Amino acid sequence: MDLKMQKRLAAEIMKVGISRVRVENKKEVEEAITREDVKKLIEKGIIKKVQKKGTGRVHAKALLKQKKRGRRSGKGSRKGKKYSKITKKEQWMKSVRALRKLLKELRDKGKLEKKDYRMLYRKVKGGSFRSKKHLMMFIKDNELLKAGSKEKKG
Repeated sequence: MDLKMQKRLAAEIMKVGISRVRVENKKEVEEAITREDVKKLIEKGIIKKVQKKGTGRVHAKALLKQKKRGRRSGKGSRKGKKYSKITKKEQWMKSVRALRKLLKELRDKGKLEKKDYRMLYRKVKGGSFRSKKHLMMFIKDNELLKAGSKEKKG
């Protein structure tokens, strides 16, 4: 016998769709005619509602874990324009800070004179040097390191 009517009633009572209604014992359910009969069967556990399927977060969590560890941040994974991740200003700050740190180290170790330090500091601000290596090359070429001191590798 068809259980359409009983399933429809059960769905209305449990406030779910008909497809989420599951019947355990067909014979008992066939005998249920009234709404009250169906309610009693639901209480007994003969008619049950199926758990709704959710969206699994397992893969998303795994990806997040990898990203926290610094993975998946290569060129191919990046979205947005060229300077959206690291702006030009941030790149500038990073390079200038590194160059100024190198100059300060050389000055504090007594390898640079104060006037040379000042001149180089201003050149760094003006954007004359691409990198620490370029700065050291300039210092070496212009013989700005004090005599008797070892060259700092950059």
